[in-house]
Amino acid sequence: QVQLVESGGGLVQAGWSLRLSCAASGSILSFDRMGWYRQAPGKQRDMVARITSGGRTMYPDSVRGRFTISRDNAKNTVYLQMNSLKAEDATVYYCNALLSGTYYWGRGTQVTVSS
Repeated sequence: QVQLVESGGGLVQAGWSLRLSCAASGSILSFDRMGWYRQAPGKQRDMVARITSGGRTMYPDSVRGRFTISRDNAKNTVYLQMNSLKAEDATVYYCNALLSGTYYWGRGTQVTVSS
């Protein structure tokens, strides 16, 4: 059973930065891809960053140039560096992993941005 644990959320001012971490219970090299999603109350969960096993990354226009996904294989951890945070970035962020056709999710970490 894959377990993903997010950390690093918190309260920051608009324009500041945060780095989220997602620690996996097993080797992240075994995952087809990993990603970060966010979901506001009453809305769908949207992808904000994704990285494949080969290291290819993908971002939606809303965060491209501000967010960066990276991984540390030795620590089995994926990171999301978020810069120039905006009020609209405030919500719960979830870590996601795809392994052999099955998606796994963490419990989420809250990001709050004050203007």
